[in-house]
Amino acid sequence: MKKFDKNVFLNFITMIGGVTVNFLLSFLMYKMGLPMYLDSIGTIATAAVCGMLPGILVAVATNLVCCIYNPLAIYYAILSVLMAIVTSIYTHRNYLKKKTRVAEYLLILALIAGGLGAGVQLLLLHHPQYAEVSHVSEYISTRYSINVYVCFFAVNIILNLIDKGLSAGIVFGVLRLVPQKNLDEIWDIGWQQRPLSAIDMKRMKIASKKNSAKLQKRVSSMLITAAITMSVIMSVISVQLFYSDVRERYIANATGAVKMAAKVINPDRIDAYVIKGHELSDYIETENALYDIRANFEGVEYLYVIRMKKDGCQVVFDLATEEVEPYDNGDMIPFEEAFEPYMDDLFAGKEIEPVESDDISGWIITKYYPVKDAEGNTVCYVAADVQIKYLSGYLKDYIIKTFLIFSGFFLLILAYGMWLSRYHLVYPINSMAAYTSDFMTENDNQAALEENVRRIKALDIHTGDEIENLYKALCKMTESTAEKMKDVRQQAKAINQMQSGLIITMADLVENRDSDTGYHILKTADYVKIILEGLQKKGYYSKKLTPKFIADVEMSAPLHDIGKINIPDAVLNKPGKLTDEEYEIMKTHTTAGKQIMEKAISTVKGESYLKEARNMAAYHHEKWDGSGYPEGLKGEVIPLSARIMAVADVFDALTARRVYKEPMPFEKAMGIIIKDSGTHFDPKCVEVFAESEKEVRRVLKKYQE
Repeated sequence: MKKFDKNVFLNFITMIGGVTVNFLLSFLMYKMGLPMYLDSIGTIATAAVCGMLPGILVAVATNLVCCIYNPLAIYYAILSVLMAIVTSIYTHRNYLKKKTRVAEYLLILALIAGGLGAGVQLLLLHHPQYAEVSHVSEYISTRYSINVYVCFFAVNIILNLIDKGLSAGIVFGVLRLVPQKNLDEIWDIGWQQRPLSAIDMKRMKIASKKNSAKLQKRVSSMLITAAITMSVIMSVISVQLFYSDVRERYIANATGAVKMAAKVINPDRIDAYVIKGHELSDYIETENALYDIRANFEGVEYLYVIRMKKDGCQVVFDLATEEVEPYDNGDMIPFEEAFEPYMDDLFAGKEIEPVESDDISGWIITKYYPVKDAEGNTVCYVAADVQIKYLSGYLKDYIIKTFLIFSGFFLLILAYGMWLSRYHLVYPINSMAAYTSDFMTENDNQAALEENVRRIKALDIHTGDEIENLYKALCKMTESTAEKMKDVRQQAKAINQMQSGLIITMADLVENRDSDTGYHILKTADYVKIILEGLQKKGYYSKKLTPKFIADVEMSAPLHDIGKINIPDAVLNKPGKLTDEEYEIMKTHTTAGKQIMEKAISTVKGESYLKEARNMAAYHHEKWDGSGYPEGLKGEVIPLSARIMAVADVFDALTARRVYKEPMPFEKAMGIIIKDSGTHFDPKCVEVFAESEKEVRRVLKKYQE
């Protein structure tokens, strides 16, 4: 059995109370005939306490219920919906804590209810709803020579500013008495997970801005597009059906009118009517009867009687209208082009289908009906015109009313769709994405991994659909990954210890053959670390200096002279200066080192730290200007690890004691390094090395002692 949720119940009670308060106050104002409404208190309260969707529900429900006593209420639903949306936004974003925002909020409500409301009144009624408002507007217009409609809009906005100000004042005055914690709990009922904190929401918002594919925008766009498309389709179909229905109804009315008119016309008196007309009493009686018939058939604009002649239509009767003067009896009217296909039937005295024509009178549909004498001969035709302009007026009113009714429900459906997608789709997915991203970015820290697993589990997503299944799978995956990472770290730690020991052992094998390189691998390793830290601090080569690269270089530094293992002892340990031949042999330690490391890489399937060991072993004697060996590489083509080692290696060679020379003083050695910046060495490496004088002296002193 589902657990009772107190906050859901309070949310429901708030909506019921909002509709009730709106209805009672609106009904009271309506019965008193006051140009005030007070029908927004419940809407404002619900939107402020429960959020946008409940506020819109109350707005639409209120206008539906108010139709009981005021049929026009449903057309104002869109105004109530807009006020609910504005209230929800201003409340949720805490805008109403500032006085300027409060004034702005009330003005927006007044413009919606007053400005748009005045427009709705003119569209529906073609005049102000309240006589008092109309009188005041006319008085101001006359007194100050201002357009009466401008005055009407201004008066309506001012009245609604008072009305909405009073409503909002009552609502927010009462809400001040309610603890904010309780209000927050009622607002949060839509969550299908643990409600996200303000910090979490901000993080997701920032992450969403960085990501070009924004789920919320896509879902919202899809809903809006679908809603608008369906609205347009339904509107077009609805208008077409309405037009078709009204058109058929008016044609039926025209047919009924001509048939009834044919019965009141004396076919034997047609000649007399044409010649004498109003001089005859029965002509006047017949004409009055025709007026009565026209009045009883909705949509019939013109009703007249004509005789078919070779040179045109001869008028027998033509009823006057407010817009058009009638023809006199006996007048001849030329045939209209629209009737040409029917001329043979008309001269034959047959009944024809309704004819649509476009002439000086406008677009009209005409129904002709024959008046026959006792022998069955057609003596004249009764004609009834339905003017499309007249029909368009009804169609325009229908479209306006349909739009006003539908717009409120359109926003309600759209708000529900966005609310549903936000709480059942967007928030759960974004939450999982955010915490999974944290899980992946902090995978170097086991404690952080385990904390992120706990936070993912604490999300408690319970949408009851595929999203929840995805969440459960994610929880299992992250928990399993954290456990496996823990095992991997323990194994990696042991392997790293073995690798470090192996590297030092390999380096010692080489150094022990060289009787003149005391602590060379240890000193150069320390200098390399100093340069790496300096480059990182300065922001140089930031894309290259990843934590992994730094660790690999530091680990591999002792192997930079691994190729010397191939150099004969006679050359390697010669106490004096090498001959040119011996120097060429000594230079081969770079290519030998490269071959040794590449063989090791192929053996261990390309461990990245060995790749940097290969780069340093092969290229630490290359020079920035391209004059080095073994390949004469130049500038940044030389691997960064080798450029760093070049500085460290030369500096140690200068400051170290050799059988053939004394150690060079620090200042002189550093001066040589600085002097060769840009020719022998990478200028950036030299810069950070020189700026780290204190650390370099400490290393030098440590090994001298």
